Amino acid sequence: MTILEAIILAIIEGLTEFLPVSSTGHMIIASSLMGIADDPFTKTFTVAIQLGAILSVVVLYYKRFLQSIGFYKKLIIAFMPAAILGFMMDDLIDMMLSNVLVVAFTLLAGGVILVFIDSWVKGGEGKDAQYVTYARALKIGMFQCIAMIPGVSRSAATIIGGMAAKLDRKTAAEFSFFLAVPTMFAATIYKVYKFAKAGVGVSPEQVHILLIGNIVAFLVAAIAIRSFISFLTRHGFLLFGYYRIILGVVIIVLSIMGVDLQLLD
Repeated sequence: MTILEAIILAIIEGLTEFLPVSSTGHMIIASSLMGIADDPFTKTFTVAIQLGAILSVVVLYYKRFLQSIGFYKKLIIAFMPAAILGFMMDDLIDMMLSNVLVVAFTLLAGGVILVFIDSWVKGGEGKDAQYVTYARALKIGMFQCIAMIPGVSRSAATIIGGMAAKLDRKTAAEFSFFLAVPTMFAATIYKVYKFAKAGVGVSPEQVHILLIGNIVAFLVAAIAIRSFISFLTRHGFLLFGYYRIILGVVIIVLSIMGVDLQLLD
């Protein structure tokens, strides 16, 4: 992997990780078209740069992370369903990840849902973090479990879960960002452990590339988060729904054309 390829992937990670469009689908296309999807280091890289994206949430919302213990209790409650189910279904998730068409069709289905979700789920009354009760946090956590299906998008599932729990779009999106911190951190550490156990090491040059990737992912994610909140509040999910549908079709077409699309997770 070159530095330019690392920067491109990091930009994609930063842009898509917190948007309801599935970062997995984007990574499939980008790494495959660059011809680096089957490189073991690419797998390590795409997992490790999530830490940069996570850090952007902590920095942007640092005041929220200095709140009461109750804030962390809600995050733990929301985190636990996916943590337990993910551990129990790890092999099944890996099996689904081995089929690129699963991602493509999930993108399509999720896109259709996002096109209509604003009329199906109104959200509304919860316009502040105080409305995220323990019960609502658990409900959002249950929705996050759906994101274990490749292509669903963790962000889409948790934001929709928040709206289903009667939070407005902004509050639901922000809680989704907060929940990403323990969820993505745990997933990243677990995946890095699996790579290390499998003997996937990194050279000093690759450490340098990882550092650059995390910095770029951090900066881009910070911009994406701020822009997304503003856009979502004003315009809803319609554009993201159409985009997912297009992306799903692109993956299917590339697969039919014989392009070797490799999954990274």
